[in-house]
Amino acid sequence: MSPLVLVVEDEILVRLTAAAGLEDAGFTVIEADDAAQAIEILNSHADICAVFTDVNMPGSLDGVDLAQLVHDRWPNVRILVTTGGADLSGGLPDGADFVAKPYHAEQVAAHLRRSIAL
Repeated sequence: MSPLVLVVEDEILVRLTAAAGLEDAGFTVIEADDAAQAIEILNSHADICAVFTDVNMPGSLDGVDLAQLVHDRWPNVRILVTTGGADLSGGLPDGADFVAKPYHAEQVAAHLRRSIAL
C-alpha cells in the first residue's frame, strides 16, 4: 500500500493540483480545506504518515498551529509546511520541513519520501 498523505490547503485549485501530483508520485492522498477538518481526519485515520499543509488558512488555527499540534499529538507523522510569503518567525516544530510556494509536485514528493524514508 502506498503512503497516506494529508494535504491541507484552503485554495481548492492549489489543493487539487498538489493532491494530483502526489498521487502521480505514488502517494495516497486525503484532502482537507482547513486545520479543523485536518484534525478530524487525523483522529480517524491512524495510517496517515505525513501532513502537507499551507500556512495561511481560515479558521482559528493556521498551518503553523496545525504543524505544532500534529507534532505534539501524532509524533510519528511527518510534517511539510508551505507558504508563499507568510511570516514563519514563530518557527516550525522540530522535524518539520518547509517548501516555498510556488513549488513543483516532484519537489514535494521528494521531501515527503525523504522524511518518511521511502
